Amino acid sequence: MMRVGIAMLQGARHEHYQAIKLASMEMQQEVEVVELRKSEQVDSSIDGLILPGGESTTMRIASLSESLLEGLFDWMTQYPDRPVLGTCAGAILLAQPTQGRERFINLDIARNAWGRQKFSFEAGVEVTLETPEQSTNVEIELTRDKFNHKPLPMGNDAINSESEQFPGVFIRAPRFIQDSIKCQPVAHLSQEVVGVLQGEKLALTFHPELTGDRRFHRWLIGRIMDSKQ
Repeated sequence: MMRVGIAMLQGARHEHYQAIKLASMEMQQEVEVVELRKSEQVDSSIDGLILPGGESTTMRIASLSESLLEGLFDWMTQYPDRPVLGTCAGAILLAQPTQGRERFINLDIARNAWGRQKFSFEAGVEVTLETPEQSTNVEIELTRDKFNHKPLPMGNDAINSESEQFPGVFIRAPRFIQDSIKCQPVAHLSQEVVGVLQGEKLALTFHPELTGDRRFHRWLIGRIMDSKQ
């Protein structure tokens, strides 16, 4: 069984949990999702990693007591061939790790570059990243976890029908500084790069976990499958 770790720092981590479980069902692959809250949980048994969106400064503060971010950065440095999906604030962490560390994606990034919360928006994103097809349609019942949190409902016909464009959700989103990008662009909003791939690090400035389109979560599972062959 493959193990996918989710950094449970802040932000849409529960929605990522739901999305990766649904993606595993779509691909008919068994996946154990590990909620990472302490640095010692980020060990060699983790096959892939999700860095959720949220607020990057809050994430850094929240991680101090259990040194979770340091554990995540150590893991990514030690296992560069294992896939990582970083969304919104997760993309910021990939581009701006802690002081003294080399960044994991080679570009500059600006926080909250679209403006305040009221300027958040949805728009179609052109995706050029090759992602596994879903082999079956699935739905699961949304239940509350031990912290009484229930993921956002995301399952209806409109958002589950994947089209050529991805339904990008930009919430106080960062922006890549376009002339600084030295990695592979894989997603565009009009002419602007909003998703990049460097090695096994996939960074998106939007929130795929808040849609019914799970192609990026299937990418993570597919990369783990390839690494195990």
